Amino acid sequence: MIKAESLCRQYGNQFAVQNLSFEVKRGEVMGLLGPNGAGKSTTMKMLTCFLPPSSGDAMIDGLSLSQSIQVRRLVGYLPEHAPSYHDLDVEAYLQFTGKMHGLSQATRQDKIAEMSRACGLEQVMFRRIEELSKGYRQRVGLAASMLHNPQCLILDEPTTGLDPNQIIEIRHLIRHLGEHKTVLLSSHILPEVEAVCDRMMIIDKGELQALGTSAELSKQAQAGVRLHTQIQGNGSKVLARLKAELPELEVVTESALERGGLQCELYHPDVACALAEKLFHAAVAETSVLLEIRQEQASLEDVFRELTGEKS
Repeated sequence: MIKAESLCRQYGNQFAVQNLSFEVKRGEVMGLLGPNGAGKSTTMKMLTCFLPPSSGDAMIDGLSLSQSIQVRRLVGYLPEHAPSYHDLDVEAYLQFTGKMHGLSQATRQDKIAEMSRACGLEQVMFRRIEELSKGYRQRVGLAASMLHNPQCLILDEPTTGLDPNQIIEIRHLIRHLGEHKTVLLSSHILPEVEAVCDRMMIIDKGELQALGTSAELSKQAQAGVRLHTQIQGNGSKVLARLKAELPELEVVTESALERGGLQCELYHPDVACALAEKLFHAAVAETSVLLEIRQEQASLEDVFRELTGEKS
């Protein structure tokens, strides 16, 4: 549905986005992550035809960004600070937005009713936008972006200013929309991205650093395999057998269990090492029991910090 190829945006001799290539499939929710100034908003503005690319191109459902009018009909866009006419009430603003999209009166009424329910606006439809909280203004912007039933939604920080209950509601809405539409969203809230997105990409200094599922990104950033285990029985013999098979194995921590046996943390530098399987076979060979075996994975926050240079 969205296919970017070597997308660039240059200001003078500085690149805000450089050689950015990625694809978002139809019916997929893709997260766009990166530190401040990474080029996330610039990327979204190019995809929605608010900014022309300096070079490269992107296809939206087969249409080039140069076909601006046709592309805009396919896309719903929610900027980080949703623009609106503050002197209008919510109903009037959505009516105006629907007219700008060329919706008939009957269609407008149906879509406004549907979006007001979906975005929780029914109680404020006849209040002026300037009187609304930031969270409600964000909901109005989200409703307006979906009013013309776009095939592709591009959402820049869609939960900005929302309280925890509203965030959960919008999260469910985005997941529901992602069943039928293509959604590209940016957010600084990493757990939210993990909860909502099928895949995610991380950009830094305008360049793509990684793209994949949460598990794929964790594996990419993970240096080696780390296991936490509790061994009931002769833990020392189990570890000795394991070290004989895996000379590079490191026992990071080791302590005795009250009921006998060992509790330890193991590390092997080869991420492809089947450490858990080999530990199991070593325990069986020494007639010991594994009470716990848990592999530690890099969190999305760890991956983000690793790939964007934000290390502690």
